[in-house]
Amino acid sequence: MTEINDIQDQIIEEFAPLNEWFDRYERLIAFGSEMPRLPETGRTDDNLINDCQSRLWLAADLIAGRLVFYADSEAKITRGIIALVLKVVNNQPPEAVADADLYFLDAIGLTSNLSPSRANGLASILKRINQLAHQHTRC
Repeated sequence: MTEINDIQDQIIEEFAPLNEWFDRYERLIAFGSEMPRLPETGRTDDNLINDCQSRLWLAADLIAGRLVFYADSEAKITRGIIALVLKVVNNQPPEAVADADLYFLDAIGLTSNLSPSRANGLASILKRINQLAHQHTRC
């Protein structure tokens, strides 16, 4: 299994040649289009992240000691952001997710180039991922 930091470094390398933010947003949208759709049964109020600019659902299950995340959004950029973050944390042990420093978000310039409402949404996504990871950690 690929380590969280290795995946982050791969993403940083992938975004490095994209100098224009238009190109980076296109790559985000591509990530989102590659992510499987969340079934309607997962689109519940419990899975809804309320602080996002558009509606976003996020859930996780613990399968064989690893967190498997499910997400969806109605907006292409938001869907791309969650797909990118999940590329890093999906199928990882909950302890690793809870302890992860997601430095790639700053390294690719995402946090500094989002609108305030999208930045707030990203913070809510990261908070919810951390909550889900802590819910599944062994005491």
